[in-house]
Amino acid sequence: MARPSKLTPEQWAVIESRYMSGDSARALSREFGVDEAAIRRKFRRDGPQVRDAAELLAKGQSAVAALPVALQPVAIDLAARLRNISASLACAAELGAATAHRLQALANSEVAKVDDAEPMASIDTLRNVGVLTKLANDSSVIARDLLAANKGAIQPDDDRPIEELTDNELRAYLTEGRA
Repeated sequence: MARPSKLTPEQWAVIESRYMSGDSARALSREFGVDEAAIRRKFRRDGPQVRDAAELLAKGQSAVAALPVALQPVAIDLAARLRNISASLACAAELGAATAHRLQALANSEVAKVDDAEPMASIDTLRNVGVLTKLANDSSVIARDLLAANKGAIQPDDDRPIEELTDNELRAYLTEGRA
């Protein structure tokens, strides 16, 4: 049985992020007090994900090279536009979700003003709650649609429901395709 790690999952997530972004395993091992080889083993830069991505990239480059010369820049430009659209939608989803969260918090504070004994006496407050809730729901549409579109793709390796993933596990899965 392996010895438990002296680092928390959050610390390992930081190491992984920094290592995959180009920090050296040696520098990270000194900073976090873990073996350099452990970092290299745990987060292989040349692992199956990297190889799969490299193969797809090579196929894409071959497909572009097979196009007539006049169409190659068009295909490259379209690919760049699609990447930009994807990044923009992801940012819009994140901002929309944050806005929805804030609006729901405001709606929740308005609900506290409603008289439970006579809720209809607080009809203006109830309207405010309804408006804030509607705005919150509208703000979250892009995020909900993006999650719904990727629901089938989001499945942790250990078959846990997506709702049981920690924030770090979900972030790792969404950014790297694994939980």
